[in-house]
Amino acid sequence: MEKSNESSMGEIAQERGFSYVPECYKVEDSIRPCLDPKNARMPIVDLDGMSNPTQRPRVAKDIENACRRTGFFHVINHGISQPILDGAISAASGFLNLPNEGKAKFLSNDVHNPVRYGTSVKDGEDNVQYWRVFLKHYAHPLKEWIGLWPNTPSDYREKMGEYTMEVQKLALKIIGIITEFLGLGPAYLTNKLDNGLQVMTVNSYPSCPQPELALGLPPHTDYCCLTILLQDSPGLQILDSDDKSWKLVPVIKSALQVHVGDQLEVLSNGRYKSLVHRVTVNSERARFSVASLHSLGLDVKMHVAKELVDEDNQNRYKESSFRDFLNFISKNDIGKGKSFLNTIMKIQEK
Repeated sequence: MEKSNESSMGEIAQERGFSYVPECYKVEDSIRPCLDPKNARMPIVDLDGMSNPTQRPRVAKDIENACRRTGFFHVINHGISQPILDGAISAASGFLNLPNEGKAKFLSNDVHNPVRYGTSVKDGEDNVQYWRVFLKHYAHPLKEWIGLWPNTPSDYREKMGEYTMEVQKLALKIIGIITEFLGLGPAYLTNKLDNGLQVMTVNSYPSCPQPELALGLPPHTDYCCLTILLQDSPGLQILDSDDKSWKLVPVIKSALQVHVGDQLEVLSNGRYKSLVHRVTVNSERARFSVASLHSLGLDVKMHVAKELVDEDNQNRYKESSFRDFLNFISKNDIGKGKSFLNTIMKIQEK
């Protein structure tokens, strides 16, 4: 009972200046963060010339190498202006810094809600709570969802709306290059993604008095094709596939980070691996990020491309949808290491 009461005070612990980390936020010793990690290798892909037939092969090869080797990369010269990037972070901080009563009407633990505010992952329900507050909302097509978004601050819809439209265009360009390099053609997924889901996850990770004891988010992968991340300061860590250590992802001014998601791992039959990542916190300042997740439609099943299956490459994954993932999350605690991706693998990794 004591833990449940403490968990229900998650927002108080994070946003009202507790001088210690309550028990419900303390993660297991085995996954407690190193506060001085090495920097991750940083593949940087310059998208300048992406539409130029003579430059496109170079861009495609850079993206292929990053997807295969690390599961993530930074993109520069991506075409989204600095004022639009700054506007998205401003909108994020503007909403998440509102008093509690300004956010309360969006508060929900129902992961199926198209617009919801919360703390942790499922506040007060999961065994361990996480040092985070967030707003999630569907974003594409914008005209169908923007009316459900917060209208406070008064410029939230305008600033976040501008960013969501631009990052959706960017995702379609990148996925076209990826499927082209896989031998599937540049249009293999673009229509499905353009008619699919774009989920914006707007995060704040408040300053934490004992950052060595807590996490902003536990280790996980994203159930989508691609995640495109904008962040105002470091805190994201990735699991290095070579030495199995956690590495910090530096922030590059004006660059965006692209993560391989579960759906792309499935489509590629494991050629590309979904990025395992987590979020650490610090004692000095709040950190804000905006993650744009690009997925097939809610009930559209992702499956391995038949072109990538042969006698030497068996089909490694079951088909699944975003709704299947949401149903899994609603019933499971990802902080205990439960992974939806593991449930759809026909052939488990050795």
